Amino acid sequence: MNLLAVAVAGRGLVDPHAPVFTADDEALLRGRAVFETARVYDGAPFRMDAHIDRLGRSAARVRLPAPDADECVRLADGVVKAAGVSDLALRFYWTGTTLVATAAAVDPALEEQRARGLRLAVVRWSTGALAAAKSTSYAENMAAQDAAAELGADDALLVAHDGTVLEAPTANVWWREGERLLTPSLELPILAGVTRAVVLELAPTLGYEVEEGSFPLLRLATADEVFLTSSIREVMPVSAVDGAPIPLGEGAIALQHALRSAAGVPSTT
Repeated sequence: MNLLAVAVAGRGLVDPHAPVFTADDEALLRGRAVFETARVYDGAPFRMDAHIDRLGRSAARVRLPAPDADECVRLADGVVKAAGVSDLALRFYWTGTTLVATAAAVDPALEEQRARGLRLAVVRWSTGALAAAKSTSYAENMAAQDAAAELGADDALLVAHDGTVLEAPTANVWWREGERLLTPSLELPILAGVTRAVVLELAPTLGYEVEEGSFPLLRLATADEVFLTSSIREVMPVSAVDGAPIPLGEGAIALQHALRSAAGVPSTT
């Protein structure tokens, strides 16, 4: 990720390549820290209140004090203005002692991926206590992505050992059956995505019924279309699962348009 601006609570803007965490910070020693990533459209962070709220929930889950929400807003404003680019990936890090905001350019390869669809590989997954928190203890998630890449895929589809579909390492998963959209329930050990919540709002306006639940992999594999949602990837179509083709459908396209419209910017599709 190409960092364009970094700000630290109590210090303000710093050199993007300068160290911001001390060597004795538990974020490094124990991996006990949380983070949050939001998309910035035309200089405005999208659903930032929801992201800051989730940062606080993640902190509580790993027994850290809550971050200062007002300071998050101030830091975000500083890095977005300093970055000099209107479309950004905004990220917060909170270690319990250090609060950092960063702004980075969005990977242009995402639009090429959106056009062809992602290839997913199924990775069997045993969830831990931090499954619903955005903790920086993401080594297992990254290992799942590496395992998928070794199989020639773009990303992993995390599936419980009993065959229940969960999520992707950094995204929620959806699929369409006719006019119905299905997605794993938050009662499962998955992350409550902010973009997932936006899609839940937008789907009925496009004529789709949404069903949240516990679903087997076969249900997804035989769907009319499959897509992922996340703040930076937005609505990302899936073109294959374990090498089996998945049709690219109109649902992902319509939801991408609606998401961009909700953000107040033109759609890229």
